[in-house]
Amino acid sequence: MNSVRFLIYGAALLGFAGLRSAEAQLAYAMHSTHTGSRFVIVSGSFDHEDDLSKFEDLVAREHPTAVGFNSPGGNVVKALELGRLIRSAGLSTLQVRQSECASACSLAFMGGVNRFAEPGSIGVHKSSFSDSDGVPVADAVSEIQQLTAEIIGYMTEMGVDPGLLQLAFSYNSDDIRYLSGSEMSRYKLTTSATPDAPAARVEIPNSEPPPTPREQGRVVASLEVPVARSGTVRYPKGEAALKKAADPDSESVALVRNGTPVAVDQILGDWYAVTVGRQTGYMHHTWVRVDQFDEDAGDRRYVQVKSLSSLRAAESFIKSSPVSLVAHLTAKNWFAITLKDTYAEREAKDVANALKAHGLIAKDSIVTLGNTYVRKVCCD
Repeated sequence: MNSVRFLIYGAALLGFAGLRSAEAQLAYAMHSTHTGSRFVIVSGSFDHEDDLSKFEDLVAREHPTAVGFNSPGGNVVKALELGRLIRSAGLSTLQVRQSECASACSLAFMGGVNRFAEPGSIGVHKSSFSDSDGVPVADAVSEIQQLTAEIIGYMTEMGVDPGLLQLAFSYNSDDIRYLSGSEMSRYKLTTSATPDAPAARVEIPNSEPPPTPREQGRVVASLEVPVARSGTVRYPKGEAALKKAADPDSESVALVRNGTPVAVDQILGDWYAVTVGRQTGYMHHTWVRVDQFDEDAGDRRYVQVKSLSSLRAAESFIKSSPVSLVAHLTAKNWFAITLKDTYAEREAKDVANALKAHGLIAKDSIVTLGNTYVRKVCCD
């Protein structure tokens, strides 16, 4: 479907958007454009009791090519179900600003093989857990985590960047965030694209440092690893052991809290000889965030899916992956392949588990603070 057809569909959808206000449950109505193209408008709120077989029957009988929405959201699980039905039927989805598609509706929209939306027509926010009354807190938390993992897996399955969920999480369930056109494109919520604008010419004064090396017209990040001279303790459990020798079984001299500055006196393989205040000892290099390294996600976590010995191999792996990945040069001159985004600790585990469950990343993928990452070198 090209942009001209989208405009035709959009104009038709505008004409029918006001015919039916959002209802308690879903309703489906067939419409045609003046060119004869047929599309379905899904209206109302998603409810766990919705019978989606009516949608399947309508599609089988009328053979539409696209689906539009007029829905404020509702039950997330039912929205995922409808999205998968849309995908299995090979339908496109489209949305205009004058009709509503918010909250759970945005998930159903993702089901389109081709997806087109006007800026400001799709709204997202954090999912609410409406059935928590009387449910033990531990059970409620577990169910929310499972639902989050299911959403992440679904988004990846539909070709949408799971980073969109991170944006949605920053808006409470009683608020809403309508996405701009560039955000829809960035998170792959929409599949239409406009040609990139030509890069502006930038003159670099002679007083500036030389530009980053280029390889066949593209910028290549430096592969030089700076010498570690100082840093801060950053360990998953909040404090790391200062060892008497460069050996994990060595006696601990002290426990040092995260954020404590250390001076790196010597590099001994995977260990640093360090000075902490007036004490000296040894710390494993994964326990220290080095000041001389560019990467710093703070307390957020990376999901590392692979480690490779060459940049060429890393680039090839990233290009063949179904999920968005980047590569980081590490302190040992290897290349760590991670998901593009960073996450809070619990969220990182949920993302990793969901992607593993769907076979999209390796089962041995890990969640890490990335202390050994020097800089990102590929492949935005």
